[in-house]
Amino acid sequence: MNIIDAHMHFSDIASFRECGLRTSVVEYSEAGYKSEAAACGIVRSICMGLSERPPSVFPDNGAETPMLADLSGGPPPPEILLCLGINPHTLTHGAIDKMEEALIVGNNCGNIVGIKIYAGYYHYDVNDPIYAPAFDFAERHNLPVAIHSGDTYSEKGKLIYSQPLSIDTLAVDRPDMRIIICHMGAPWIYDGCEVAGKNKNVYMDLSGLLVGDAAFFESMLQKQLIVDRYKQALMMMDGYDKVLFGTDWPLAPMASYIEFCKALVPPDAYQKVFFENARYVYNITDGTA
Repeated sequence: MNIIDAHMHFSDIASFRECGLRTSVVEYSEAGYKSEAAACGIVRSICMGLSERPPSVFPDNGAETPMLADLSGGPPPPEILLCLGINPHTLTHGAIDKMEEALIVGNNCGNIVGIKIYAGYYHYDVNDPIYAPAFDFAERHNLPVAIHSGDTYSEKGKLIYSQPLSIDTLAVDRPDMRIIICHMGAPWIYDGCEVAGKNKNVYMDLSGLLVGDAAFFESMLQKQLIVDRYKQALMMMDGYDKVLFGTDWPLAPMASYIEFCKALVPPDAYQKVFFENARYVYNITDGTA
């Protein structure tokens, strides 16, 4: 089965390197990505652009918008597609100009398929007018908007800004803009599923539900209460047409996370969840069939 990983990282972030070394036990490098992806049948990955200037400062209020994917010191490999990361503190007219240029000529960014909002990490509600230029850009170019939702991988995050119910207002006010609730909004997964189920323009990805190594995920699969909680929430959506697989790599080994997510959806939905839905939402047409 060919797989599209609809949410991963490929940026030089100190906490990601630390996670790869000590928690998920993956090689967080271009070589490590290619090795895991090839072994798992991952044919495309969608990277969430992110950057920090000095190490260990994410979320960095001074990071330039758009935030990109700089793990290998240049553009990511062609099989990695990019959501331009938005820092609201640097979302200026000049930043929008750079985003326009990157979309048209590449600007050493790789293939751009969306934008990413780091709600909670940056202390603004998703409906704050500060984000309007980014959403206008997305609508102008028919690009989906991935929004971090739920717990943050940083103590600096403020959860009041990452509760998924806030996305309902955004979805109603911008009905033509495709929105992806990242991480199911965990731990508010029932709220996340309600918002995605209610609004025709809202989807969700399964990335980052848990963080750990292969042994950790094997143990989680034996905890039926945990597995059933996610399964029950997803069943509220009355189908799997709006659910996208993602690993949040390097926060989990790709193979282990695939097996964990397979336990959350029925086998007859695998093709949609692991491939077709991401292909549709992110407008991926280049040789992935």
